[in-house]
Amino acid sequence: MAQLLEAAASVFSTNGYTAASANSIAREAGVSPGTLYQFFPNKEAIAIELGSRLMHEMRQTYGEALAPVDPATPLEQVVAAAVDRFIDFNCRHPVFFALMHGPDVPGRIAEEHDALHATLVARVESMLLPYLPDMPADEVSRTARMSVGIYMSGLELVLAHEGAEREAYVRELKNVLYRYLAPLVGD
Repeated sequence: MAQLLEAAASVFSTNGYTAASANSIAREAGVSPGTLYQFFPNKEAIAIELGSRLMHEMRQTYGEALAPVDPATPLEQVVAAAVDRFIDFNCRHPVFFALMHGPDVPGRIAEEHDALHATLVARVESMLLPYLPDMPADEVSRTARMSVGIYMSGLELVLAHEGAEREAYVRELKNVLYRYLAPLVGD
């Protein structure tokens, strides 16, 4: 099963969910389509299993990357640490972005992703609260949503590049997030 999921990750990352087929996944795994169908009835079942496993791992990453921080910690350091964790996860699992943000995400994955996204926004809100104690809750929520949106936009650019160019985009993403948040936080 692990071999099939690894092959599916490769095919979905390369071709996207819609263009992928059970046969192409079986071919990538080096097994017959019949072997694949012993484990999964169709391509959607493969995507759902893969997506569920990745979302579980991503939830763990959220816990580590967005744990409560001491308000004395410099904002730049907090932003850098969170971005580094999420970039690391997405670079190790490029299929996560392909499955979760493509135009053709299977329904159950989309629902789980929406819940995961809501959790991420809530975690960012709680991370920002100590830095923005006087800001009304709706503004903190808007700031958290905007921060997540900025990150997602930057992530697409990061994943589209490799090596030194990827590192440059990661630095730019951190700079953009920091420069967005710093005036709100103040000294």
